Amino acid sequence: MKIIHNFSAGPAILPKSVLKQAKKELNYGIKYGISILEISHRSKEFIKIAEESEKNLRKLLKIPKNYKVLFCQGGARTQFSAIPLNIINKKNIKADYINSGYWSYSAIKEAKKYCIPNIIPVKYFINNKISILPMKKWKINNNSKYIHYCPNETIEGISIKEEPNFKNKIIIADFSSIILSYPINIKKYDIIYASAQKNLGLSGITLIIIKKSIINKKNKYIPSTLNYKIISSNKSMFNTPSIFSWYLSSLVLNWIKNNGGVKKIYKINKQKSNIIYNIIDSNNFYINNINFKNRSIVNITFKLKNKYLNNLFIKESYEAGLMFLKGHYIFGGIRSSIYNAMSFKSVKKLADFMIYFSNRYS
Repeated sequence: MKIIHNFSAGPAILPKSVLKQAKKELNYGIKYGISILEISHRSKEFIKIAEESEKNLRKLLKIPKNYKVLFCQGGARTQFSAIPLNIINKKNIKADYINSGYWSYSAIKEAKKYCIPNIIPVKYFINNKISILPMKKWKINNNSKYIHYCPNETIEGISIKEEPNFKNKIIIADFSSIILSYPINIKKYDIIYASAQKNLGLSGITLIIIKKSIINKKNKYIPSTLNYKIISSNKSMFNTPSIFSWYLSSLVLNWIKNNGGVKKIYKINKQKSNIIYNIIDSNNFYINNINFKNRSIVNITFKLKNKYLNNLFIKESYEAGLMFLKGHYIFGGIRSSIYNAMSFKSVKKLADFMIYFSNRYS
């Protein structure tokens, strides 16, 4: 049987040990022969899973006590609406939105329904490479209610590695594709949110790490299922949560803990990404047009210098067992997503294929 290497941007690869445990517990892992798919979210068995997942997350990310952890539904896109609804109580209030790519701009489009976004473009070119303006040069509005940005643009492979240091501002960040892949100073943020299907488990659940003082903001027009105060007071169980997604996240968090934690994962992620970037940079067959300082370590995007070879690369890589390398339909080219669960073996397989392909078609 051909070995498959999964480079999907999401839903993405899961650790093999997690899949093995989940497969076992689908049938008989819970007491009395009940499947994890069948248990109540109010049962003591699931409450234990929920509590353990939050405990591990807090330890892995060093989350301070004055922050709440919420497990919500609806994906990160839902938070594009939930955030302004929870923070802003008047439609004509301004908020700063950093535009660094597809997902940050998607948040801007949704925010326009609830506030006046101050759109701040931060991309510029240095020697034909996309770069991100340093945060001190961001044109922040003095009267804005909060600052929203996306540290890692999954589609373009752009990363903002600098952490925020803005005084008297609510800082909000969409960490969907980068959560748990490198250490974060949680104290620099008021709200961090992330959909799970990259480094945290399955689609169907969204993590929110939120400062308690933000939760107390009131807006009587917020739908109850999007109201952080209601979600928090009900321990993320105001409505029935996605049991299996939450359970999978608990297994992934335990896997990260048992594999050295976030610092160790970050070291490995840098090594994996360097393998691919070194091949891109070592010849002119492949092109990555992002400045070194702003390259993503989890979403590596590139194109072939001969654009007519892009489709052939995707076809032959697929035949070689390298799955889902086709770039997003907006960006095109190739996208290699190498999240936490991606092995060195799979990265090396891609690297070898890239060398083979460039030698064959140069």
